[in-house]
Amino acid sequence: MEDAAKGMISAISWVPRGAAKNAPVVAEPPTQEEIDEAIKTFTLGRDGGSDADEDDDAGTMDVDGAEEAAEAEEEVDEVARAKAVAKALAKGSGGVDDMADELRELNMDAYDDEEDGLEIISTGLGDLYYPSNDMDPYLKKNDDGDDDDEDDDEIEDNTIKPTDFVIVCAHSEDDIYSLQVNILEESEDGEQNMFVHHDVPLPDFPLCTAWMDFNLKGGDKGNFIAVGTMDPAIEIWDLDMVDELQPHMVLGGHSKKKKKEKGKKGKKYKKGSHRSSVLGLAWNKEVRNVLASASADKTVKIWDISVGKCAVTLDHHDDKVQAVAWSRQSPEVLLSGSFDKTVAMNDMKDGGQSCHKWSVEADVESLAWDPHNEHAFVVSLENGMVQAFDKRTASSKSSGRPTFTLHAHEKAVSSISFSPSAPNFLATGSTDKMVKLWDLSNNQPSCVASLNPKLGAIFSVSFSNDNPFLLACGGSKGKLKVWNTLTEPAVANKFGR
Repeated sequence: MEDAAKGMISAISWVPRGAAKNAPVVAEPPTQEEIDEAIKTFTLGRDGGSDADEDDDAGTMDVDGAEEAAEAEEEVDEVARAKAVAKALAKGSGGVDDMADELRELNMDAYDDEEDGLEIISTGLGDLYYPSNDMDPYLKKNDDGDDDDEDDDEIEDNTIKPTDFVIVCAHSEDDIYSLQVNILEESEDGEQNMFVHHDVPLPDFPLCTAWMDFNLKGGDKGNFIAVGTMDPAIEIWDLDMVDELQPHMVLGGHSKKKKKEKGKKGKKYKKGSHRSSVLGLAWNKEVRNVLASASADKTVKIWDISVGKCAVTLDHHDDKVQAVAWSRQSPEVLLSGSFDKTVAMNDMKDGGQSCHKWSVEADVESLAWDPHNEHAFVVSLENGMVQAFDKRTASSKSSGRPTFTLHAHEKAVSSISFSPSAPNFLATGSTDKMVKLWDLSNNQPSCVASLNPKLGAIFSVSFSNDNPFLLACGGSKGKLKVWNTLTEPAVANKFGR
């Protein structure tokens, strides 16, 4: 089992093999003005948005009837936008860019572009004087050809090979927050080596991540990751860029501070923004310009990342929404799990108006669709239980009845992950510090292996799509570990054939 890094790991995302550029691009040096803006972002929180994008919070009072009329007009726009999204989602896998086309009909493509990221360059070495060239160690390096060797070593270290595994972790240590891009490389003799390739700075504590290949810069496929934090904004970073200080795109967040108007109070937000922390993210792999987000503000939002705007807001939960997940087989179907002790299923073909709910025993921590059974999904709970459901019961009298209930851990089951190519193989991670592997055959779960990986409370477990038996784990001690579960005899006997 390989490990790397220190601090706290709150979320993990695998990057598919071959998706990352072999040689990531180093960002251009910033101007002083850009440096000042980056510093302001990290000290005061994410700013941005024009007057047209601003939106008051629930505590804002209208000044006059004109504002009420404007808000009514905005509601009409939201309905039209929701219908456009529903129309695109209804087309399924054949409609990757359909949502963008539908939104363009509503003049949704005339928004300001986000700025590319930045980097800060150090001033380098100071002026040093040596009596002779022979005494200058830097000149000696040039004479010996050592510089060329060091350059070659640096290029090799920065190169991401097609055979490398790339794992992105949401990391925090003290008051420093970042995404750590880790490389796991395997030698010909089977030995593994893991190291941090580069870091992406974040302005606030990261809570969730979602990798996606929709190319925000144009062209075929990209290598981007969305990050939800304690801030209402969702940041999207280009993982093929190194030393950037600002994301490629920001969804929602606080608007620029303006002079308060008489009769108004409260914070200002970008139009369509969440009003609190973003707790969960899910990228739609079929309709690739669609991202779902769950928030402590009790809402679920559907974003069209081709234009960087919220298309639909769902408010069917009564408490914080912890997790969201798109169905792989039915890309228009979205699950959401909440602290109101329910799981909701929305069909986005009608803009999310069709909603079915299942009651669970405790607050929802995580949820996942079974990749081998289009009707089944599993929910992990704060009380240590894991429950499974069949979505077909949504239209029957038995709606809400689980297909099984499992006492998986002694504390909250913070994360679950299905093996992508081994049916009935589920991993669970808990704040009881344990990671467990389960055989779910015949809806009769049995534990086939368990491990205390010495990571503290476990916050995230995730199977690789490229190797169905590699399980990445992270927790309160801030180390990333990758468990080759196939080395467990019970796993090899049951799933390794």
